[in-house]
Amino acid sequence: QGQILESGGGLVQPGGSLRLSCAVTRNIYRLGTMAWYRQPPGKQRELVAHISNGGENTGYTDSVKGRFTISRNNDQNTVYLQMDSLKPEDTAVYYCNAVRSFQPDTFWLNWGRGTQVTVSS
Repeated sequence: QGQILESGGGLVQPGGSLRLSCAVTRNIYRLGTMAWYRQPPGKQRELVAHISNGGENTGYTDSVKGRFTISRNNDQNTVYLQMDSLKPEDTAVYYCNAVRSFQPDTFWLNWGRGTQVTVSS
């Protein structure tokens, strides 16, 4: 079915930056829309950003607009999330997946282990 490996998380101070990577063992262009989700402590997983298969269309949840940027490299089957001006409320485990549908959100691949992002002074 394909595997997902997220990386790039860590501990960062408020206002700092991180760049997350999501490597997929499938052809992500054929998979279509890719997305980043996050799960804050004690909360449900939520959509953060999504990107169309050609990269021409992107979308973001309101809380990260202007701070996060999603991108993809189809040749390397990798999706990125550049996170700037990080806030403590961005603390979460971040996951990526190939989206089959939105509302309800369904996916083409099994979830990876995610990467932990902690924003704290």
